[in-house]
Parts: sequence; C-alpha cells; structure tokens
Amino acid sequence: MRIDVVTGLPRLLFSPLNESIIKRAQDKKCVEIVIHDLRDYTTDKHKTIDDTPYGGGSGMILIPEPVFASIEGLKGERTYDEIIYLSADGERFTQQMANELSIKENLLLLCGHYKGIDERIREILITREVSVGDYVLTGGELAALVVIDAVVRLIPGVLNDGESLLNDSFQNNLLDAPQYTRPAEFRGMKVPEVLLSGNHKKISAWRAEQQHKRTTERRKDLLEDS
Repeated sequence: MRIDVVTGLPRLLFSPLNESIIKRAQDKKCVEIVIHDLRDYTTDKHKTIDDTPYGGGSGMILIPEPVFASIEGLKGERTYDEIIYLSADGERFTQQMANELSIKENLLLLCGHYKGIDERIREILITREVSVGDYVLTGGELAALVVIDAVVRLIPGVLNDGESLLNDSFQNNLLDAPQYTRPAEFRGMKVPEVLLSGNHKKISAWRAEQQHKRTTERRKDLLEDS
C-alpha cells in the first residue's frame, strides 16, 4: 500500500510516522507513506496557501490553486482508490472503514487547516470525506494520523500476531474483553480463575461473555447497529 498525505504543516506528521508500529511497517515495506508540503505547489514568493473567506467571517480558508496542483500532479503518477479529505463534517471513521481501507492499494489524504478548504476542492477532487469524531481540531493532520495508524496496523505482515486483530475492540461491533497479565495476584486483586485454567474452550466462552457485557454497559449503540 502507498499513502500520500498533502498538508500545509508536514512537520506535524514526521515524528508520529517514524515511531513504533508505523515505522516498522514502512521498514518492512508493507506500506509507503509520502508527505507532500502544500507550499511546494504554490507559485507566489510568499508561498501562500490560505486566504480570507468570501462573504466575510472569521478564519482562513485553504485556497484551491496549490491543492489542485498537488492532487492533480499525484493523480498523474498513479490511480488512487480514494482521495480522502479529513473533515469535521465527513463520514464517521469506524473500525469497519479501517478494514475496508486496509485492502486498498493507493490512498491520498488531504489535511485541511484553519477554517477549512475552498468548496470547489471538495466538489471536484475529493472522493470521500472522513471525520474522526464529533469535535473540531485545528487541522486535519491529527485526524490523518488516526486514519493511517488504524489502517496500517491491519495490513498483513505489519503485526506479528494476526489473530489479535480479530479480537480488537469494534471488530464485529463489540468492545474487547478485559485483559490480564502477570502477576496472577497484585495488591490483593486476582486474575479470574478461568484465565489460569488452561481450558481454551472455557476461556473463549468467558471472553465472549465479557465482550457482550462490556459493550452493553459502555456502548449499547454498537449492539443496536449490528
């Protein structure tokens, strides 16, 4: 998989994308992530990427020229399965969407910033708008990192334990069961006996029961959606 990210603030992305699982995924050639600085596509000496909105109002808007230049240039080099704009009013990002995106070949993420982007960008270039939650961020860079992290970890070969992915929270609309590790007793708190029994059938049944219990208590809406 290749993921291209277009942003006016590339330094916000460099450190998170070069740590932990995402770095290992790139080192193993499971994914190629390329950051593109929007200012490299400007034509004026000030490298302007934003301007005030027509009609008045607060905030600044990303102007269309450098965005069109960057995305059209990248589209000339390869075909993208999705060109995604990270937007507060986009489709809600879910585990199911991450699963879907993880089998794509080429993704392009556009990070908005300031007040937003010129609407003509959304109308002509964008194939999908995605929101990571019902709140507003300063820019789309953090949202892009969320999407990249959730998607990349699902690519075959990235994680050593592929079975753990099947038990992640939100897979099959269920939260994960409680997890325990050594020691078996800590400050008087004991690990449930079933997990120490070695009986994998009973352990599996206990975890399934706990998943439904936790989901019912914390996120009943997930069960209603299933």
